[in-house]
Amino acid sequence: MHIILNHSSMVPIYEQLMEQIKSEIIQSNLIEGEGLPSVRKLAGELRISALTVKKAYDKLEEEGFVTTIHGKGTFVTASDKQLAVEARKRAVEEEFDKAIDKAVSVGMNQNEILELVQLLLDEK
Repeated sequence: MHIILNHSSMVPIYEQLMEQIKSEIIQSNLIEGEGLPSVRKLAGELRISALTVKKAYDKLEEEGFVTTIHGKGTFVTASDKQLAVEARKRAVEEEFDKAIDKAVSVGMNQNEILELVQLLLDEK
C-alpha cells in the first residue's frame, strides 16, 4: 500500500488516509480479507500520530470498507464496489453542497453558478 499525505493540505490527514485506502479497495489493489498495516506500524511509516491512523480506520469501518478484529488487526471487508462508488459520490455531493453554499453567500444566483460549473466542465 502506497500512501502519500500532503501535510500542507486543508484536508485533514485522517481523511487523506481514508480516501487513499478506499481508492485502493475500489481499484481492487486491496482485496477482501487482506490485512491493513497495524495502527502503530502505519503511523510510524507515515510519521503521523497513531490516533490519526486509528481515526481513519474507525471511519473506514463505519463506512463498511474494513473490519477490525481486536487482537488480530484490521481487514478489508467483502468489497461491495457499489457501496464504495456510492460513498465516493456522497463525498463529491458534500463538496458540491459546500461550494454552492459559498457561491450563494457571495451573492451568486442559480444561473451564475450553473454557468460557472459549465465553464469549468468545458475546460476538462
